Amino acid sequence: MKSAAISSIMTKNVVCVTPNQKILDVKHIYEKKQFHHHIPVTEDDILVGMVSLVDFMYKINGAGLDDNHPIYNKLTVKDIMTQNPYALDLNTNIETVAKELSKGKYHAIPIVDNKKIVGIVSTADIIKYFITK
Repeated sequence: MKSAAISSIMTKNVVCVTPNQKILDVKHIYEKKQFHHHIPVTEDDILVGMVSLVDFMYKINGAGLDDNHPIYNKLTVKDIMTQNPYALDLNTNIETVAKELSKGKYHAIPIVDNKKIVGIVSTADIIKYFITK
């Protein structure tokens, strides 16, 4: 079971943003989607970056919840994203992903097929998988 491809448990409908979007869009994703992990940044479906909640919180400088705060329309995703993020291939097995997440460096890993984002897997996904097996 641990040798099964990560594609069998990853989230396939990944919410992504583009580098030129305002960070107001990131704020809305975290508010409305209740995200607890990173948001992939794509250009033409190709993974180019990641935005974490920590990245976002550090950059808004205490702007609060008001959408009209200038920072939300001043900064773009490319201003806060991590470029060239760590990603794993679609055929990577569950055990390999679990080991990588267990190191604590990442809380979510994008899954790519020829550099195109096809999914994302979080520590919660891995925990759910092992609890049910």
